[in-house]
Amino acid sequence: MLLQVINPNTTASMTDLIGASARAAAGPGTEVVAVHPEMGPASIESHYDEALAVPGLLAQIAAGEAAGAAGHVVACFGDPGMDAARELAAGPVVGIAEAGMRAATYLGRTFGVVTTLQRTTGRAWELAGRYGVREQCRTVRAVEIPVLALETDPAARTRIAAECEDVVATEGCDAIVLGCAGMADLAAELTARVGVPVVDGVAAAVVTVEGLVRLGLTTGKRGEFAPPLPKAYTGALARFAVPEASPPADPAQRRPGMAPSPANVGTSTGTVSG
Repeated sequence: MLLQVINPNTTASMTDLIGASARAAAGPGTEVVAVHPEMGPASIESHYDEALAVPGLLAQIAAGEAAGAAGHVVACFGDPGMDAARELAAGPVVGIAEAGMRAATYLGRTFGVVTTLQRTTGRAWELAGRYGVREQCRTVRAVEIPVLALETDPAARTRIAAECEDVVATEGCDAIVLGCAGMADLAAELTARVGVPVVDGVAAAVVTVEGLVRLGLTTGKRGEFAPPLPKAYTGALARFAVPEASPPADPAQRRPGMAPSPANVGTSTGTVSG
């Protein structure tokens, strides 16, 4: 099984970190390719960033489809572009916020989210409501560390751990969800330190996509998530034009998409063994 994990920002070092977490979670026989777009923001910390990240994300979905990916993970906690990605992809597409929050509900009655910037907490609350877990989500906390500073700020781990400990102490949460793909390497360390399960959404999404593929399940294509209608696009978006094509007779058949270019395809790939 080929599984594509997409970091929707353009920072290669973050893609490498996400890829390592994804490969560690994947099961035997799953090949994980971690990629990022050739265009878009260096990090996603605003609605503006998110909107401008989506075209590059969709180009990666199309490239992954052309390469035969069985499913896709969108590795940003805002779960950007999910509806459009599900239109393009033949296989399942799962975002790390949805996967992480749903996983947390299996581990206890309540959970808290620890994320990067306060300005992003509204999106986390919105997603909790959209995914039907608003009642279980007790709190959303921000450590006020920008996404890219997670790699460079020597105090980042300590501040994230302290916030997780406070969530447990003051809110009584049974689990914590890490609210940024750039925190993917912290889950095991924080679980041991805090004493409750700490969920990395990247790992949770990988396992979710794997499970759906093994069950032979994918996004329904009868209505809303049918392939987009043939249409011309102009200017900078001309490459995203949807050509005339008949829907595939076999749901497992790959839908034609943009051919991948060397600049589009991965910065971190690997085959998982056990």
